[in-house]
Amino acid sequence: MTTTRLLSDLDLLRSREFPAGPEQAGHLDSGPGFHVAALATSEDFWEDDGSRREAVEEQYEAERDGLAALLAARWGEPDRMSLWSLHHRSMEGELLSEPWSVLCAHVPDLTLWRVDTRWIGLGVSQWDKELPFQLLAVVTDVDPP
Repeated sequence: MTTTRLLSDLDLLRSREFPAGPEQAGHLDSGPGFHVAALATSEDFWEDDGSRREAVEEQYEAERDGLAALLAARWGEPDRMSLWSLHHRSMEGELLSEPWSVLCAHVPDLTLWRVDTRWIGLGVSQWDKELPFQLLAVVTDVDPP
């Protein structure tokens, strides 16, 4: 991952129109009012004793934090939003709007900016301990619940 490529990918994502209905193309999930893109994806951890997984998790968090520092120079200091309470509410049966519903299932927290009418977020995702980490970018005009 290079910071220049990550910034470029994020800028392209921000410039895309939101589709009228759900769309998926490669590492991009979109729908009315949102885009969620995997900027980077690690290897999986089926054969790992845990040591490699920890190192990759640290690497992805460092990539998120480095990118966030550059974006803070553009947009100011971000908010840090824990998605734990949204996940809990979802598990209790509350229907959450997208992209928040799916994000809270696999992203513990987001680094989040409000830029004009949109929310821009960065997070590190992992669906399960054997599965890859992903550095995610979120662009949405749907307010957090």
